[in-house]
Parts: sequence; C-alpha cells; structure tokens
Amino acid sequence: MELKLLDSKAISLSKFVGSERLFLNPRQASGFKSSPQFCSCTGVSPKASYLSTSNKAISPIGEDNFGVETFPYHINGTNGAGSSLFVNELRELDAFDDEYGGVVVNPERLPSNPNVFASRLQSSLSQWKTKGKKGVWLKLPLERSELVPVAVKGGFQYHHAERGYVMLTHWIPEGPCMLPANASHQVGVGGFVINDENEVLVVQEKHYTPALVGLWKIPTGFILESEEIFTGAVREVKEETGIDTEFVEVIAFRHAHNVAFEKSDLFFVCMLRPLSTQIIVDDIEIESAKWMPLVEFVEQPLIQEDHMFKKIMDICIARLGKRYCGLSAQPLVSKFDGKLSSLYYNIVEDQDFTCQVS
Repeated sequence: MELKLLDSKAISLSKFVGSERLFLNPRQASGFKSSPQFCSCTGVSPKASYLSTSNKAISPIGEDNFGVETFPYHINGTNGAGSSLFVNELRELDAFDDEYGGVVVNPERLPSNPNVFASRLQSSLSQWKTKGKKGVWLKLPLERSELVPVAVKGGFQYHHAERGYVMLTHWIPEGPCMLPANASHQVGVGGFVINDENEVLVVQEKHYTPALVGLWKIPTGFILESEEIFTGAVREVKEETGIDTEFVEVIAFRHAHNVAFEKSDLFFVCMLRPLSTQIIVDDIEIESAKWMPLVEFVEQPLIQEDHMFKKIMDICIARLGKRYCGLSAQPLVSKFDGKLSSLYYNIVEDQDFTCQVS
C-alpha cells in the first residue's frame, strides 16, 4: 500500500506507522492510492474511509491543511495486525466575534491535547490578524489548566481568575493594548440598624486587627457577584446577627485605595430598619452581638478618635434627626443595554423634609 504524491514519489505507509503527526498540503497531494477498503480521495477536500477498531468518526479534511495522527485501524490482509493512522482537520479554534472587533474563544470546545491546541491557536491568531481582529479573550477552565503555559508561550497575558477558570487576553494589532483592565475595586457594605429604643445593632468579630480590640461595630461584609448594594447589606446583617431588616437609604460611602492586593475599595453605609429583635450570632465570624444604646455606641474611644468613624456616626445621627437625606435605590431600565439596574439618589421637597423618594 502506498501514498502517491504529484511528484510520483511513493511514500510507504510504513513510514507513517508510529509517527505522532504528519501534515500535508492537499494542493500537493492528488490523493491516496490504496485498496478500496482503506481510503478513497477526490478533489481538494478528500475524505478517508477505513475499517477501524474504534467507533470514532473521521471528520472531513479542510482545504488548506490536514494532519495525520496516531489512530488504530485494521487493513485487509494483515490478519488483524494494526498500526495507527488518523487524518485530522487543522482549523481555527471555535470562537465568536465580540462587539468591539475582537474574538472570544469558546471555552467549551477547546482541544484537550496541548499540541493540538498550540497548533490551532497559532493558526487562529494568523487568521484573525488577516481578518483585522483586535483583542482575543481566552477563558481556560480549571480542567484545561494544562493549556495555560501553551497560551502564555503564544503571547497571551493573564487578565483575571476565578475559582473555576483563568481569563487570558491577547492584543493582535501593533501599538498599546486597548482591552479593558481587570476589575479595579472590591465593594463592601455596612448595616446601620437602629430600633425604636434608639439602640444600634452591633457586633464584635472573632478576627480583627490589634487596633480594633474591644470595638463594637456595625455588621459589615462584601457584596456578592451580581448582588445589589442594599441586598448585600440586608444579607450581611442577617448572616452575622440573625436580625431581619429592610433597606432605607445609603447614608454615605467611602472610597479607599490599595486596600487588598492593590485593589481599591468602595464601602457603603446603609441605614436599615429592623424587622425582628432576637439576635442569633454567627459563631463562625462573630464573637458577640447585641443592641447597644446609640449614645454609648458613639462614645466608644475608637470611634471618637477616628475621623472616619466619627464622621459616619455624625451623618447617621443627622439622618435620624431629619437634617440629612441619604440615597434611595430606584430600579430603572436604560435603553443603552435594556437591563434593569438601580439608580441611587435623593429628592428633598422644600415643604416636606422627610427624605421620601416619590
């Protein structure tokens, strides 16, 4: 059995046996000549047919390139003796265009073999460059982590990572990369909960810095992905103290930089109205929780000596005295994206200083 090329030089099939991969250009190959049971090829898009021990199918070969990889088969007349020959299409990575002239690679259809991935990645970059594409987004799931060094070697850079994946990017054109950077902020919330007895819901955490020893503070925490600010505040209070609340207003927010891993921090202080009274302490994070008289809470030395804490308490007290209005959340839909989002703002009528948003 032989493989005939245009130059009439015969290449014995035995030369392919055991080979890991051989790439041929169909423009240089007129076809395979062999027994009918093995394969037949016509035109520039030949297909291979074979008698195989595997149930896997062979895909049609592309017009530009095709590869020969190891694959089990039986040839008539060999009495079961087999070797390996697999014809595989070399194609671009499965991807779709984004709204900004870039490309997003489909993470669910990545090659499992790093060598195949490397070949397709380079082929894809070449094609995308020819098509004038700009940024490339490559999301590699945790189960495809072996592809990360291949992508980095191919010119990709880390963008961000989550528990289940790492996102890499590549900027194709010459000049500075115009892709947006990773998220620059983390968002925290604090719940200022005061009851009809003028008592504030406060906690002492199990884990704290030495500077905060003995401090009773309002419940705080980080909001979750896709969580509203006011929803996060209500959730954190419930998790730490067991108290049900409803959102009233955002009283103030603090903006700080280089807080954690060089990220900036937004912290929203929310006024909440209590809907229950019985405290159930979260014994994982919280050492103790209680209702503390407002005056006693404000007079704590750590609050009086800290300009930020003291100012926040002054604002909260001004809100209780109706001398200040915070920001209420209003759900609105924008035509820019067609999505529902929350706009935080306040409205104060000249004759009615009740801080109610109409």
